[in-house]
Amino acid sequence: MYQQVDLFTDGGSRGNPGPAGAGFVISSVASGPILSRGIFLGPTTNNVAEYTAACEGLAAAKEMQAQSVRLFSDSQLLVRQLNGQYRVKSENLKGLYADCMELLASFSSWQVTHVYREKNTEADAMANQAMDKRGDVEIQHKPTKPKGKKLRLGILLSGGGRTMTNIQKEIEDGCLNAEIVVVISSLSNVRGVQLAQGLGLNPVIIRKKDHPDIEQFSGEIAKTLDEAQVDLVVQAGWMCLWHIPANYENRVMNIHPALLPAFSGKGMYGHHVHEAVIKTGCKVSGCTVHFCTNEYDAGPIVVQRTCEVRDDDDADALAARIFEQECLAYPEAIKLFAENRLKVQDGIVSREA
Repeated sequence: MYQQVDLFTDGGSRGNPGPAGAGFVISSVASGPILSRGIFLGPTTNNVAEYTAACEGLAAAKEMQAQSVRLFSDSQLLVRQLNGQYRVKSENLKGLYADCMELLASFSSWQVTHVYREKNTEADAMANQAMDKRGDVEIQHKPTKPKGKKLRLGILLSGGGRTMTNIQKEIEDGCLNAEIVVVISSLSNVRGVQLAQGLGLNPVIIRKKDHPDIEQFSGEIAKTLDEAQVDLVVQAGWMCLWHIPANYENRVMNIHPALLPAFSGKGMYGHHVHEAVIKTGCKVSGCTVHFCTNEYDAGPIVVQRTCEVRDDDDADALAARIFEQECLAYPEAIKLFAENRLKVQDGIVSREA
């Protein structure tokens, strides 16, 4: 299963109509190319080949259990029709258009974007290989091995543990070169504790109310992280302010369900954020991964991802759409940290190539 895939499609015919081919390439942000395929179509038109490539690519992405898809095509006609800007008039395309729209609707979210031909060379090459061979061609790509050293992760949680399990899945899929070595929960009776146990981890319960002040509470957390020799601390639904010691500066990440610095500060978490976004009439929201400081939501920004705020959204619907982006943003930020590509200067994060 993939949270999101990128699908590049192309099609063409040698004669219009003439011998035709459709090609597509599916890739993910984390692991790179997954599948490339060329389909020989026999005599047909360019537009039919373009639509066939899109339909075949979407069907393959669905078979991979991708949750979200971004489709890129160099056919302006196809892109505008799938986005509802042009009406489909050709009888040859109406059935293919309907198939594409049905497939797009089966994903939790989708985008269709035009790219210029020079940005679509791999899909074009697959279509041409199929025409040259007068038969189908396919390449199953091996996952790219993650770069950087194997990170030792410490997870801090206070709730359901969904973010933790998403990170663990990225590790198991070979997309993150990391391991979760310790889980700290600020509450004993939350689902995240049970999920951590299911991963073979024995969560450490450190409750704020069991300590006389925030310094002792923070000291217990830091001691536990030190003993586990943690490289990076990942706050995954952690609801407690703690004093981060100097040796963990720029080594503690958090994810916020809005585009910081908007909708931030004490009390701005979970549905409180989404309700505020909707109330103010924002058209775009998203999530922000940032390094933590000893001030709410004020640390250097690492990764941001966006999504549309729809007119009929309530807090639950918007939260679900943003969580899809969180499942992409957090692994991306951790991967960048593992590759030692994040540099912080004057409170701003830059990425090295």
